[in-house]
Amino acid sequence: MKTLEKTGQAMRPHDEGAPVIAVDGLVKTYDGFRAVAGIDLEVARGEIFGLLGPNGAGKTTTIDLLVGLRTPTEGTVRVLGLDPSADRAEFTARVAVQPQEASLFESLTVAETLRLFASFHAGPRPVEEIAHSIGLDEQAGVRVKKLSGGQRRRLLLGVAIIGDPEVVVLDEPSAGLDPAARQALWSLIASLRERGTTVLITTHHMDEATVLCDRVAIVVDGAVVALGAPDELIRQRSQQRSVSFTVPDGASLENLRRRPSVVSVEAVSTATGDRITVVTSDSDALLVDLPALGLHARDLTIAAQTLEDVFLALAETSDYDSRSDRGKKRKGRSSR
Repeated sequence: MKTLEKTGQAMRPHDEGAPVIAVDGLVKTYDGFRAVAGIDLEVARGEIFGLLGPNGAGKTTTIDLLVGLRTPTEGTVRVLGLDPSADRAEFTARVAVQPQEASLFESLTVAETLRLFASFHAGPRPVEEIAHSIGLDEQAGVRVKKLSGGQRRRLLLGVAIIGDPEVVVLDEPSAGLDPAARQALWSLIASLRERGTTVLITTHHMDEATVLCDRVAIVVDGAVVALGAPDELIRQRSQQRSVSFTVPDGASLENLRRRPSVVSVEAVSTATGDRITVVTSDSDALLVDLPALGLHARDLTIAAQTLEDVFLALAETSDYDSRSDRGKKRKGRSSR
């Protein structure tokens, strides 16, 4: 798949030192419910930035505010220095949005679809170039209704970038795709970074965020609770590892559970013995001491914590009721 190359057009006016996306004190309330509860974010040019969070966390509302579909109750949003609502015409010319449920004209071919959307822009990229870049040049004459799920997703991305936007917003870009199709789409999204395009994505796939994103923000209860590079968040928030091994049926785990470095112990009975999974802050010492604990372990595996572990731990802190005036009043009465 060809890497997208920057055209020779002049850079549109924007302070190169300023963040491409700047969010300051963003709040959105509905009838006393705080869907977004004071978000601050900055995204740099050419960065792939992930917005993560459990269902109901406020991600969709935040995206709607960022692209001008809603107006903030408090705070400001600037994208390329523009107010997404007040500067609507210039904003839509420079920012592309691909919703998760975006639809296409089923009877058009790939080339006709790209040509149609290119006609909406003053300086579109060549249709043939985009078709090749998204890996659909051989399907240029194929009608949309004949495309696979992965091919449709790539075409949607082609539609988003045909106008040569400076910022692309992708909502769950790989939802419903098989592993091979996801990998192909990831390669295409990553190539946008190389040409200086800023990409903001939302996703429920933590492996996708780990592979693609330079940084992520995890949103819980309408607020950012973690912000940074995926590897950095994992290092900051978890020094633990998961150690798995098999022991004979009925082996005692009491001494193992008493170890100060052991966070949790799970045992599952299998046909070959008990499969033990231990979360520990000192995996090296645990491995050395297993024989002394009376555990004759085999089939050992060690796994570091992942972004998904960080995400799940933070998601468990959610207190949905605290975001509404009614919920706060209930909590206040119960605490008195």
